[in-house]
Amino acid sequence: MKQMNLNSLRAFACVARHCNLQRASEELNLTRGAVSQRIKQLEIDLGVILLERQSRGVKLTPEGVRCQKAVDKAMATLETMFAELGQERRQVTLHLGSSTAAKWLMPRMETFATRFPRISLRTEVHTQQLSRDLARNEIAIWPGKASDPRPFQNARRLTDIRLVAVCSPDFPRPNWPMELETVLSLPLLQDAHRTWEALIAATGHRARHKLLNFDRSALALNAAIEGHGIAIAPTYIVENDVLRNRLVEVWVSPELPSEQLFISWSREHVRQPEVHRVVEWIASEFHGKQALENR
Repeated sequence: MKQMNLNSLRAFACVARHCNLQRASEELNLTRGAVSQRIKQLEIDLGVILLERQSRGVKLTPEGVRCQKAVDKAMATLETMFAELGQERRQVTLHLGSSTAAKWLMPRMETFATRFPRISLRTEVHTQQLSRDLARNEIAIWPGKASDPRPFQNARRLTDIRLVAVCSPDFPRPNWPMELETVLSLPLLQDAHRTWEALIAATGHRARHKLLNFDRSALALNAAIEGHGIAIAPTYIVENDVLRNRLVEVWVSPELPSEQLFISWSREHVRQPEVHRVVEWIASEFHGKQALENR
């Protein structure tokens, strides 16, 4: 049996999750060269190529996909075992997107700490839905068109994902409310979902567009707060900045939401009191806001 270096496996798991060496190096607190060297050593040890280097990141080879599944499963098994040793010190891991973490979760961390003083919340940020099954004391928040069909996970709808355009209260603009044609003529701040481009194409708008692109919604929204233009994002992402008058809504999509936000947790691990308490709190934060809006 080949001796596998655990540091190399951990580096590979992180790179496979992000499909990007730079983001993996930032998460692991290593240089990009060190991460690359660990992956190369793992490939030498296994005798297969795991990653294809591309101009905008890396891509898993078929062998890399198989290795990722095996490593993720092994890591989940270890996390479950550690959780059962000493009851894991009541730590709950929350998997979610970076903008949901920055714009929805962070403003609520003080409330969480007051509500759950004995629960340690650990967050892991992902660019896409977690592919493996959730382990003990793990929760995931993710967008989708339908509830997660995997048999070993519970899933609960939190809210519809409805898009809203926002800008700084000081941003020079026509009198509110604005039609979409008017909004599209102003400087636009766009994230990796490329929503503005889709709206421009759908409307056939022919004016020259000032588009500034960001890879995350939170960055585009921060640029909007600084007065650089109009950003578009789900209502739940912008609600805190709107409440604090850092942003104002200038246009709401009239389209019926095609996606919802879900929360998932393991069905296999039944005795998870901390998880159930956190799930109920997160759901109440969404449903309480919706109740106020429906009054």
